Amino acid sequence: MNRDMRQLAILLMIASSVVISFSGLVVRLLDAGPLVMNFYRALFLMGAILVLLFLRYRGAAIVRVIGVGWPGLMAGAMLAGAGITFLQSMTHTTVANTLFVLGGIPFVTSGLAWIFLKEKPGRPTLVTMIIAFFGIVIMIGEGFTIGSVYGNLMALMTTLFFSIYAVIVRFNRQVDMLPAILISTVLIMAMTGLTQRGVLPISKDDLWLCLLWGGVMSGFTSASFIVASRHIIAAELTIFMLLEFALGPVWVWLFVNEIPSKWTLAGGALVIVAVLGRSILELRARSAT
Repeated sequence: MNRDMRQLAILLMIASSVVISFSGLVVRLLDAGPLVMNFYRALFLMGAILVLLFLRYRGAAIVRVIGVGWPGLMAGAMLAGAGITFLQSMTHTTVANTLFVLGGIPFVTSGLAWIFLKEKPGRPTLVTMIIAFFGIVIMIGEGFTIGSVYGNLMALMTTLFFSIYAVIVRFNRQVDMLPAILISTVLIMAMTGLTQRGVLPISKDDLWLCLLWGGVMSGFTSASFIVASRHIIAAELTIFMLLEFALGPVWVWLFVNEIPSKWTLAGGALVIVAVLGRSILELRARSAT
């Protein structure tokens, strides 16, 4: 049963990584500013999580939200922090710098999980992490610069916040941590609303795109991460995130005709081969036993 659930968790993480990789395309299509789009993405994500909670627990949904306790509050704060600092990084340094730093998330998560969870990734996982990170380095090509100190610091904070979030969720895997996502959306909306002083104008077309991004794509991905965390160690969970970085430029190329460099394509291909290759080999091995 555990073997079957791990296989399902791997497939779920692959599917959710592919789905959320369309985020870059959605952002390209949006006319709204980064703070406004982040507010409405969080709003629709909150709606999606509320629907999931009420479908699962019905009248006991509120009790579940309250019952998540301090671990849920901490996880929600870390996830909100990751979302806010990521936005700051993207607007204050180059995409290449941000991508390079975020490529270290599996390594930071692995270190934290080893310290606090006593989870040691196996050799195949470590090899996959190294190859995938090398692919990220190839992707950015010559785009990496010294950049803004503030922007680079925000990327580092994003890496740390999300790694801590992954470890908290994994540590509390026996508890439904969906409410933590709900908490993160409330924090993001509150901080964005205060920053914008409640002025958050958005067009109807952008609103629909934010619904797709937050309510569908982010909702599915966030819930999948929580479910998969019960069967996959923290370091492995974050490896699948690298698929988003690799596939994102491909969708923008196909749908917006924004042609990526040869280095982006080559590095992205290496990331995809490393992550999917390892997953396919494991699934085949488990199916054969």
